[in-house]
Amino acid sequence: MTDAAAPPDGAAAAVDRAREHLTRAATALAEAGARSEVLAELVPERRVLGVPRAARMTPVGAVWRLGVILLDGAGSAWTTGRVVRAERAARRSVTAEAVAEQRALRAAAVKGGIAEGGTVNFDASPIDLSELARVGTSGPLVVRDDQVFVRWSATQADALTPLERYLADRVDLLAHPPAGA
Repeated sequence: MTDAAAPPDGAAAAVDRAREHLTRAATALAEAGARSEVLAELVPERRVLGVPRAARMTPVGAVWRLGVILLDGAGSAWTTGRVVRAERAARRSVTAEAVAEQRALRAAAVKGGIAEGGTVNFDASPIDLSELARVGTSGPLVVRDDQVFVRWSATQADALTPLERYLADRVDLLAHPPAGA
């Protein structure tokens, strides 16, 4: 089945199971006290009543990053977007535009009230499980053979792992990180 084709007959049941897996994963991470990160919305630089206002990131909530999926405490999921570490602005001579942009994003996180050193996820899109049941795909999740899979590599169409196994591996790593990690 291709992603553009209609989902299989068992898609609704598969998505219901996926909801359960996501909720169980969130519960396990909360019980383990796993390290969470900030989910934020980037508010670009703009003028308010003619006064320039610097870009900032507005915190939306806390999430656990599980590879290509972000998961909140209620079991809602997002595709992983961009990630920065909050850092105060510092004057440095930079010739590379990409480096300057990354520094500006780090500073925007601090300006939004996110603690310095915190990991911030932004430009993340919600994964719509209703859409997944209807069309067979939403973000990195795909329904095939009455089962939900995670596409863990956007560049490889067949890089699929069953959601339950993917979550089990990622939750275990986050809840019980290897020594020195």
